Amino acid sequence: MNTTVKDWYIVSIFDDEELIGKILWGTCEEDETYRFSPGSYISTSNIEKIFPNKRLIITASGSFYNVIGSGDVAQVQLKDLELLRHGFSPDQITQLNLAPNGFFH
Repeated sequence: MNTTVKDWYIVSIFDDEELIGKILWGTCEEDETYRFSPGSYISTSNIEKIFPNKRLIITASGSFYNVIGSGDVAQVQLKDLELLRHGFSPDQITQLNLAPNGFFH
């Protein structure tokens, strides 16, 4: 059973300069596993394998994700991982980090 993801990113997670892992972040198009509803965000466990020709990504938890569209790549720091888990996109996290200190508080 697969989950289909659109508007997706391969997000590299860094702790300063050290690569910790990569995850898939995107919007659920369809989910045969019934874990996600269409239109909700998905933030996966670490990516184990990517099959570009099949447009398939397998994560450490054993989940299979089919990606549609071109996708994108992004980088975030480990300190921002929780924001991804709460639904912020990599682009939104970049904007938050560019904002002056205290702007959102």
